[in-house]
Amino acid sequence: MNKTIYFIRHGETDLNRAHIVQGSGVDSSLNELGHQQARQFYEFYKKENFDLIICSALQRSYQTILPFVEDGIPLQRFAEINEMNWGVHEGKSSTPAMKAAYVEMISQWNQNNLDARLEEGESAREMADRLQHFLDQLKKMPQKKILVCSHGRALRGIMTLVKGQHLREMESYKHSNTGLFLVHQKDGAFEVVLENDTKHLNEKEEV
Repeated sequence: MNKTIYFIRHGETDLNRAHIVQGSGVDSSLNELGHQQARQFYEFYKKENFDLIICSALQRSYQTILPFVEDGIPLQRFAEINEMNWGVHEGKSSTPAMKAAYVEMISQWNQNNLDARLEEGESAREMADRLQHFLDQLKKMPQKKILVCSHGRALRGIMTLVKGQHLREMESYKHSNTGLFLVHQKDGAFEVVLENDTKHLNEKEEV
């Protein structure tokens, strides 16, 4: 079944701005700029006539796509596309020790140890398993044009999965707040045609 999927990251939160780790355990809200980014995305893409809106179980994701929901477009929420669980790092500002632990985890992933994780956190393999479960469901959905709002690390994981890449390639993907990853699905295969596109943020608002 052919479809077009618009994957976006949520808008900015105060914790994003303060460089505090959020993950799946910190359910923060959009800040003023985040709501503005969400509105700019909505104004730019509202004419796409989405058949379905999907967001994670976290409110920063829901708040980002709320303008589309208020237009009456059906909504589904999937915890499978929540942000990665960063364990004991969540809710904290980065310290040298935290950064070292993170760098070591990424190094382990690069060496194919996908079970490496931060203390009490989630591994790359565990995150990929739930993301793949979501993608398998997404492929079967009858809707032709779908907007999906998720999170930075989760989107990195999704991109590697739809491209059939090793999870070590996650580090190559940049993700801005409300950055768009546009994906076409044809006969069960995915093709990524835009990555982290933010042209909607550069548009002047109409008076």
